[in-house]
Amino acid sequence: MSDAPATSRLFLALWPSDAVRRSLAEWRDAWRWPSNASPVRAERLHMTLHFLGNLPTALVPELVTGLQVPFSPFELRFGHAELWPHGVAVLAPKSAPEALLDLQAALGAALQGIGLPVETRAFRPHVTLARRAGAAAPPAHGPAIRWRVTGYALMESTLGAGGGYSIVSRFS
Repeated sequence: MSDAPATSRLFLALWPSDAVRRSLAEWRDAWRWPSNASPVRAERLHMTLHFLGNLPTALVPELVTGLQVPFSPFELRFGHAELWPHGVAVLAPKSAPEALLDLQAALGAALQGIGLPVETRAFRPHVTLARRAGAAAPPAHGPAIRWRVTGYALMESTLGAGGGYSIVSRFS
């Protein structure tokens, strides 16, 4: 038995509706994937705003309280399939709405206020479609996706064979 405190692997994300998720999966399915590629399962498609990592589970109530930031709904319009370095295939919005950038920045400030570190690299809004996809061929076109964002979520990631994502708290 370990005396180490329980931890949760957490991140902040935009979590799509079922209809948006189906459209994102259509984009994913339109790629030609190499045999070693790992397409993201449809139920895991999302846009990460901040990755928090493994944190003490006892900190979750403080996070839920501290991560309630002013929020203005906005719309994302997707249309750029891209292959990033290290074989990461993504779908990026045509442009990043100011409200998205404001939300991501406000959440970063809230995390710092709680005493948590924030990623120093510039925020690049995207939905990851696959990993190990270095030789993948993106489609020229896919379905037009208009994602009306009315909130964000604190998510927990569970690793391992039965792993997945679960919503810890929704914010709107």
